[in-house]
Amino acid sequence: MTPHFSREEFKALGAPDLVYVREIKAKEVLAGATVDTVEGIPIDPDQTLYAVHSASGERLAVLIDKKSAFAAAAAHELAPVSVH
Repeated sequence: MTPHFSREEFKALGAPDLVYVREIKAKEVLAGATVDTVEGIPIDPDQTLYAVHSASGERLAVLIDKKSAFAAAAAHELAPVSVH
């Protein structure tokens, strides 16, 4: 079982700003949604996107490429790491 820590518990460990970036398929984001375009951009359910997650696993953002995901995290003063 994966342990879940609160933001305060991560802060106590010295990692309150740690986030991870991982590949996801668009269909994971769109699950349960009836949207097939975003502002006129077609979304392929098998398209690879990059999600930024808090250390506790909460999805914070989804971006179109890895570089943008890392840049968005850094812009918000977070410390991104990559997971496979």
